[in-house]
Amino acid sequence: MATPRVVVVAMPCNEVVDVGGILDIFYAVNEHASHSGASDAGYTVEVVSPVETVCAWPGLRIVVDRSYRAVRGPVDTLIVTGVDGPDDARRDPELVRWLARMAPRTRRVVGLCTGSFVLAEAGLLEGRSATTHWAFCGELARRFPGVRVQPNPIYVRDGSVYTSAGATAGIDLVLALVEEDFGRRVALAVAQWMVIFLKRPGGQAQFSVQLSTQMADRQPLRDMQAWVLDHPGADLSVEALARRVNMSPRNFFRVFVREVGMTPGCFVERVRVEAARRLLEETSRGVPDVATTCGFGSQETMRVAFRRTLDVSPKGYRSRFRTTAVS
Repeated sequence: MATPRVVVVAMPCNEVVDVGGILDIFYAVNEHASHSGASDAGYTVEVVSPVETVCAWPGLRIVVDRSYRAVRGPVDTLIVTGVDGPDDARRDPELVRWLARMAPRTRRVVGLCTGSFVLAEAGLLEGRSATTHWAFCGELARRFPGVRVQPNPIYVRDGSVYTSAGATAGIDLVLALVEEDFGRRVALAVAQWMVIFLKRPGGQAQFSVQLSTQMADRQPLRDMQAWVLDHPGADLSVEALARRVNMSPRNFFRVFVREVGMTPGCFVERVRVEAARRLLEETSRGVPDVATTCGFGSQETMRVAFRRTLDVSPKGYRSRFRTTAVS
């Protein structure tokens, strides 16, 4: 295959992970191709910007050599990094017009984090599903009512347009692009080299129940939550969980809500939904089998939980997020 040309539009922003994190991914792909003797040469990557200095910290500046105006020729993947806030997305009308002209000539367009607002200003998200940093999903929906904003996923693909949630979610998205381009084996090798997850334990969620296990002050509660994550199909009633931490059901419920910020039933449902999501993404097991394995008891119970948590059915979720290797 021809070497894909990637153009990264580095937007001025105080966070650097969008730029540095994804460049590390592309660098690792190219190193893997070089050392493995693969016929695919990896990516050709260029960084451009509407400004010279993208970010400046005491002792550190990120400076871009070329303006986006200098881009010539065909582009395979166009990536727009995040801005500090939604208002910053509309401060360069010329850039917005350039993106609107470039997108139809590009195989895929990517908005990382609040870069989704830049894509929306260019009209590239109209009528599409998209996401952004969780703190700005409401603002994206308010400013652009024609965009179907999905606050839960860490990244969303709608046709040739991709958007990601905040910060390191861009790394998850770019790894998914690598898997699309070069297959799961290469993407996994890159993830292993960088010591990151190819598929993070929380699946596709911005907020994983994995994180909630770090919130409780009491170690017995954290240990119990970790046990639940490993045993989604067990008896996870309030009474059973209370016995595991040697508390009365009433006291356990009260303490759990205070320290974790949700009811035990909500936590258990989210654990089971995440476990089911991973099986739907990574295996070919049938939906009834997944429902039983993850403790839902029935396919209908799992469907209701998915609708409540993700606003999509289990079958719909599988069709969106099933990995390349499985499908």
